[in-house]
Amino acid sequence: MARTVPTEDAQLPERFEQWFASRGWQPREHQLDVLRAMEAGESSLLIAPTGGGKTLAGFLPSLVELSEVPKNERSLHTLYISPLKALAVDIARNLEAPIAEMGLPVVVESRTGDTKQSVRQRQRTAPPDILLTTPEQLSLLLAHPSADSLFSGLRTVVLDELHALRKSKRGDLLSLDLARIRMLAPQVRTIGLSATVDDPVPLQRFLVDQDGTDEALSQLIIGKGEAKASVTVLTPEDDIPWSGHSGRHSFEKIYELIGQHTTTLIFTNTRSQAEVCFQELWRMNEENLPIGLHHGSLEREQRERVEAAMVAGTLKAVVCTATLDMGIDWGAVDLCICLGAPKGAARLVQRIGRSNHRMDEPSRAILVPANRFEVLECVAAKQAVDQGLLDGEPYKEGALDVLCQHIWGMAAAEPFHPDNLYREVISAASYRNLTRETFDEALEFVATGGYAMRAYDRFRRIVKMPDGRMRIKDARTAQLYRMNAGTIIDLPSYNVRLGRMSRTDGRPKAPRGGRKLGTIEEWFLSQITPGDTFIFAGEVLRYEGVQDMDVYVTKATGEDVKIPSWQGSKFPLSSFLANSVRTMVSEPKTWKALPEPVSEWLSLQELKSYLPQPDELLIETFARGGKHYLVCYPFDGRIAHQSLGTLVTRRLERMGLQPLGFCPTEYALSVWMRNDPSDLDMNEVFEPDLLGEDLDLWLADAQLMKRTFRNVAMIAGMIERNHPGQEKNGRQVSFSAGLIYDVLREHQPDHILLKAAWNDASSGFLDIGRLSDLLARISGNLVHKRLERVSPLAVPVMMEAGRETIAGAANEAILEDLERDLLEEMERG
Repeated sequence: MARTVPTEDAQLPERFEQWFASRGWQPREHQLDVLRAMEAGESSLLIAPTGGGKTLAGFLPSLVELSEVPKNERSLHTLYISPLKALAVDIARNLEAPIAEMGLPVVVESRTGDTKQSVRQRQRTAPPDILLTTPEQLSLLLAHPSADSLFSGLRTVVLDELHALRKSKRGDLLSLDLARIRMLAPQVRTIGLSATVDDPVPLQRFLVDQDGTDEALSQLIIGKGEAKASVTVLTPEDDIPWSGHSGRHSFEKIYELIGQHTTTLIFTNTRSQAEVCFQELWRMNEENLPIGLHHGSLEREQRERVEAAMVAGTLKAVVCTATLDMGIDWGAVDLCICLGAPKGAARLVQRIGRSNHRMDEPSRAILVPANRFEVLECVAAKQAVDQGLLDGEPYKEGALDVLCQHIWGMAAAEPFHPDNLYREVISAASYRNLTRETFDEALEFVATGGYAMRAYDRFRRIVKMPDGRMRIKDARTAQLYRMNAGTIIDLPSYNVRLGRMSRTDGRPKAPRGGRKLGTIEEWFLSQITPGDTFIFAGEVLRYEGVQDMDVYVTKATGEDVKIPSWQGSKFPLSSFLANSVRTMVSEPKTWKALPEPVSEWLSLQELKSYLPQPDELLIETFARGGKHYLVCYPFDGRIAHQSLGTLVTRRLERMGLQPLGFCPTEYALSVWMRNDPSDLDMNEVFEPDLLGEDLDLWLADAQLMKRTFRNVAMIAGMIERNHPGQEKNGRQVSFSAGLIYDVLREHQPDHILLKAAWNDASSGFLDIGRLSDLLARISGNLVHKRLERVSPLAVPVMMEAGRETIAGAANEAILEDLERDLLEEMERG
């Protein structure tokens, strides 16, 4: 049950009352509620809309308490944890004003990966009153022998954007670190700050020690919003693309909107889409409007220049990805544009909050669907926001590879007894259900690498002492931990630098030049050759050559340019929105919310084929171009459809249909084959037992599974990303991971890292939970339509399949011909 704070009055010191009055403000009730909770010695979760003063609420108890404590009696008082380095730096800047204006003797510092080493060393022995940092830096602090003295006097931990942290491996590590902090500083209380969430209980649980019951929860404080967000869907009535994801049809309107507003954030779902949008906006930018680009693969200095320009109010717009989803307070932003369907109602609410970062003014957002299916998703998302509905998230147990890393780090700090560490670990919310057996497996791995690897001394991180405690093996092993800690795994990538490759006798020599623009992934580099052009960092670049881990490029022009893509950068479609879209498709009475071309499209589908009910799976089979097609419409997201496609094609192969390929989209799956599937019993093709032997056989040699194991092995510490004086490149790491994976599968198939990899795969590239729910939902509810030709719903699906199989300069022209042919066939039906 949610616990709420008592309602008695909380008194602010006079200087705080005067400061609020000087600003023309009054303390908001939820800010006082957080103060009441802390005065009562209770941890609390504050859920409030963006712009509701959450950050000030989180720091108010600390500032009040520090204003009354003599400076010479202080140690580290408050720890603030942010998911973003930029947010920690921004918060530090924003705290300076109230501290200076009230004359508070409070020292605030930030500690991120960009903080000078000398400053980080000094902070361990002479910390500020308030330290602003990230989960990764906190882990490093706790794994140092000085952790006990540094944290013993800690009073408060503030966790910002807690909803975003909790659901990731960073959240798992933070949960374990909080358990360690509560052991070092039993008096500490936590304050969680979050945007609106569907279910606050997991966040309340995150903030306090777990005792094996469901009652260990923090207090819950709800901040009231005073202005409802304004969300509209931009759909040109006469030109809604059948397929595609770039949103090119909307760029002129987006440029017009930029000119009409003070500052606009244009969110995209992928870095590729951001590059395309930015390039096109600059191409039409006759007014020379200042427009920036911001995504995670750009060089840090470029991102910081964009952030500084936003703070200064000198940019009209920024095209960005999830890197700007959270936190930074840019009051001048008065419009958010979401280019492409949002994939989740909660994510949309988060992005909307970047607009009008003030509680009393409505945030404004415009959703721009890139194709007809995305129109359905955008309308469903808008309706969810209008009704105050959000996506729920399934419970996720703490990751086992993260547990292994944490054990290694705790040994680096001080020797520990396994019994004590186990009790500490299960007091962490993410690991409250961890069995002692699994903990001991993790402990054994950190100590020996597991019995299949115990002969190799390189895998031994900790050793047993005569009294039963475990300690770090040696100083070098502690250094390896510090160099490899963290849960963020970057895929193999190369630095992109401006400069040419010098050539002698036709052979490349040492390069000239060198300003770094950012990074591109190894797999994209494998698809281009010197002389090719591609878009990156908002410019057209010519690939000159590569040396070591650097790609050299020069500025270029041209029409036939490639667009780099980054693996794993797409958000999954939430179950909540997927169900909303299924419901919308099945209920014609809801179509009045749709633009006319889309409602006509669905009406035509009803006439020529069938519109499935939410619990049904429509399967269409037809012949085209000498091939036979099976198209189905689960509306369960690309990841689940990818796994479904792999398993279905394996089954069709055994049935003698000779499948040639398949293409998953967010909404549908298409399979093409040599033989006619129209007479098949589709119940046999889509039986729930797809998740049995077929899945096991596929995973036995799946490269995706090996890549997942690679990431798990790096987080757990079996494979080090970095060594003193050297760094492995992507190929070396992948090669090492592949060898170890094969050895473990053969000699220790129950190894804890294989379990960890399976858990990641189940919730990641396989989405087993979604796929299992899908198969259960449709069991006995299949509708098979044998058609003479393509259906209206199948037209965009077939075009997506065309995009997957057509390459080269003629791509767009061929696709235009394909679209024309498909529409003519559909109309003939």
